[in-house]
Amino acid sequence: MDFEPELPKTTNTRYKCAACYKQYKKKEHLVEHINVSFHSVHQPRCGVCKKHFKSFESQREHVTGPLAKENCKTVFSEQGCDLCLKIFDSPNSLSAHKYMCRLSAPVPLVTMMERCEEFKHDINSSSEYHVGDGMEAIALDCEMVAGGSDGSLDLCARVCLIDEDETILFHTYVQPQYPVVNYRYEVTGLTEEHLRDGMPLQKVQDKVLQILYNGKTKLLVGHSVENDLDCLRMNYPDYLLRDTANYHPLMKTNLVSHPLKYLTRTYLGYDIQSGFHDPYEDCVSAMRLYKRFCALDHQKEGNVASLAMLCAKDIPGSFDSWETDKLEKMTLDELYEMSRPNYKCWCLDSVQAMQPQH
Repeated sequence: MDFEPELPKTTNTRYKCAACYKQYKKKEHLVEHINVSFHSVHQPRCGVCKKHFKSFESQREHVTGPLAKENCKTVFSEQGCDLCLKIFDSPNSLSAHKYMCRLSAPVPLVTMMERCEEFKHDINSSSEYHVGDGMEAIALDCEMVAGGSDGSLDLCARVCLIDEDETILFHTYVQPQYPVVNYRYEVTGLTEEHLRDGMPLQKVQDKVLQILYNGKTKLLVGHSVENDLDCLRMNYPDYLLRDTANYHPLMKTNLVSHPLKYLTRTYLGYDIQSGFHDPYEDCVSAMRLYKRFCALDHQKEGNVASLAMLCAKDIPGSFDSWETDKLEKMTLDELYEMSRPNYKCWCLDSVQAMQPQH
């Protein structure tokens, strides 16, 4: 009796990323994936299955969207906070957390002005700033009117700075440097009368610098804060900026910025900018977002020492100095441990002050 030769057994080995759970047929493909994905303990992660995401928006879709993973969606609907996306082990814990997590909108600056005459021009009420475990933070917001022949020039018309305790450190209307062609009243609520007795820009710059460089150097928080600095005709070191518009976890997955109004409603639980833009309200919202995400405890799960001093622009390819054959011999967990984020996580501010990169 003739027997057919036995065919060699084939294996269907799949290599699964320890962070996002994508699978690859070849180990070299997994290595390349990890090299370009920048997975780390600092990425947003599902509280149920622990899958990593590029942004909190992607994580939210994973647990609440139409294509959400069924088990994660079920657990989250019963045990998850719809603002911070954390999972809790009991209804009582979740209820207590939600009470603290959903914040109330700040009192508008115009209301405070009506209550207190001295608010109407210049506030510089505090020379001592809140000191936390890491660096101190100041939030900045400016309202701008339009100048130039075609209205394309942004002129600073109003400035507000607050500290971490939401205390107003400085507020003033600003005297335009050039003729105003559009007060953008629908957004700013400003008229010629508001700016007629405004503070000269040079004096505003001096006041802002005095606050930022008084004592310890400050982190500067804001939403599209570089636009505010541009209209003030000022510069501030990039490594000291904390911008809610450009912080990767708060952006869309394609790294397009969300408006501050959306971020405030989605992550803090209240609405802003329902009428005129209020610089105090915007400062408070940006500061609250910064503090909320600065307080995340990633540092307890990874090696802080190797990451704390890194800025996104200074992070090299983690795998560039390793030979391919050595990488392919590593375990999946070892490959993950080598990966580094391509942004500086705000949680590191709470454990170690940043230093300038050279």
